[in-house]
Amino acid sequence: MKVHYDEEVDALYLSLGDQKPDGVIEIAEGINLDTTTDGKLTGIEILKASQKININTILSYTLELDKDILKKIA
Repeated sequence: MKVHYDEEVDALYLSLGDQKPDGVIEIAEGINLDTTTDGKLTGIEILKASQKININTILSYTLELDKDILKKIA
């Protein structure tokens, strides 16, 4: 997943894959889902993002690893 925030227009875009979207579904005012013709979700656009979510939280991340998986690899 790739996250892009355009501070100038206060828009956040979450890219969920490499496929190009063929359509858009508005699920709430200023929140759009990009989809392909076969119904796959490719991205999420949030307009007026700073009014809807904490931008600092979405632009930071925490990585949690399953210790059992790491033990199998090692």
